Amino acid sequence: MSVLIAPSILAADFARLGDQIQEAEAAGAELIHIDVMDGRFVPNITMGPVVVAAARRVTNLPLDVHLMIVEPERQIEAFVEAGADALTVHVEASPNLHRTLQMIRGFGLQAGVALNPHTPASALSEIMSMIDVITVMTVNPGWGGQEFLVEMMPKVARLRAMIGDSHHPVNLEVDGGININTAMTAAQAGANVLIAGTSVFNSGKIAKNIEALRQSMR
Repeated sequence: MSVLIAPSILAADFARLGDQIQEAEAAGAELIHIDVMDGRFVPNITMGPVVVAAARRVTNLPLDVHLMIVEPERQIEAFVEAGADALTVHVEASPNLHRTLQMIRGFGLQAGVALNPHTPASALSEIMSMIDVITVMTVNPGWGGQEFLVEMMPKVARLRAMIGDSHHPVNLEVDGGININTAMTAAQAGANVLIAGTSVFNSGKIAKNIEALRQSMR
C-alpha cells in the first residue's frame, strides 16, 4: 500500500504561502491539507474559504480541507465554491452526520469524517458506505506541533480492518505529530495518508523534509 504525504499548511510561512504550496507539490506531495478552526469546536482560529481559494489558484493538487468547526453543514457550500476537493467534518461536531456527508457528496466532493482521540472507531460502523476519507486525530485538535499519541494506533488498525470489510475505498489519514520518528508507526498501523505540518515546513526545507519522511518508511 502506497503512503501519501499531505503537507498541512497550518505550519507554513503565510508570508510565502503560495510559494511553499508549490514547493511541496514540486517535492512530490500528493495532497495539500488545510485546517479550518473556528475558536469554538477547538480553541484556535485559523483560516477559511479565502485561503482555500488562494491555494486553489497555485496548485493542481487535491485540497483536503479539515473542518474543525461547529455546524459544518452551514459552511460546506462556501468551501465547495472555494475549490476544495475533500471536506472532512468531525463526528463530535455533526449530530446529523449522515446528512452532512450526503450534502458534501451531493456537491461532488469526497466526504470525510475525523475522530478525536476519545472517539472510538465504532462510531463509523453504520455509515462506512458514505465515507471517502477517515482522519484519525493523533493529537487533540486545535494546535500544531503536538506530540504524537501512539495509543491511537490500535484505532487506526481497527479502522483499516473496517475499511477492508466494507469493500469501499477509503483514504485512512493520520493527523498530528507525524515526523520521521512516527511516520512508519502510522503506516504500519494501516494509514495510507500522513498529514504532516511542522515536519514538512520546518526551516523552509520542504523538499528535504518530505524526502526524509519517505525515507523513514523504507
